[in-house]
Amino acid sequence: MTGQRIGYIRVSTVEQNESRQLDGFDLDEKFIDKASGRTRDRPELDRMIQYARKGDTVLVHSLDRLARNVTDLQGIIAELNAKGVRVEIVTQGLVFTGDDNPMTKLLLQMLGAVAEFELATIRERQAEGIAKAKKAGKYKGRKPALSPAQVAEVRNRLEAGESVSALATEYGIARQTVYNYKAAVPTSS
Repeated sequence: MTGQRIGYIRVSTVEQNESRQLDGFDLDEKFIDKASGRTRDRPELDRMIQYARKGDTVLVHSLDRLARNVTDLQGIIAELNAKGVRVEIVTQGLVFTGDDNPMTKLLLQMLGAVAEFELATIRERQAEGIAKAKKAGKYKGRKPALSPAQVAEVRNRLEAGESVSALATEYGIARQTVYNYKAAVPTSS
């Protein structure tokens, strides 16, 4: 096999440690996202897809690291395969080359559906736990990602023309959080 060995790693939050994924694999390049797999909007995933060339192999720890729904999973793999890029899912021992047989396609759909089901189950349990904690008066909501001073600074920098992505990266928050702060009406103290 010619080409580079490219690793794609994803954890859901900035606090999570991604080091266990693809540990011990010899990689020429590595792309790491710290974002939920429920969305296709991940900057390092996009960079990895742009970077990959014909003959390269993309290694991913498990299917749920690549996507948490069947549609995104199939689309990402199809996009890479169309470029002549081989995709290896390490823990499941799956390889997608674009010449996949019906059994490989079935496995992709089934395992993708399992990942989607897991995400739905996690959300359901989380909602149940929050409802129970609220009823008991123990749930106060999530702490704000930024202090009021940081929010003011982000708003000022946005007004000055800085990009949402750059600010999100600098502050270690999601782009959507920056958009939320941008849209929120400032409270006077």
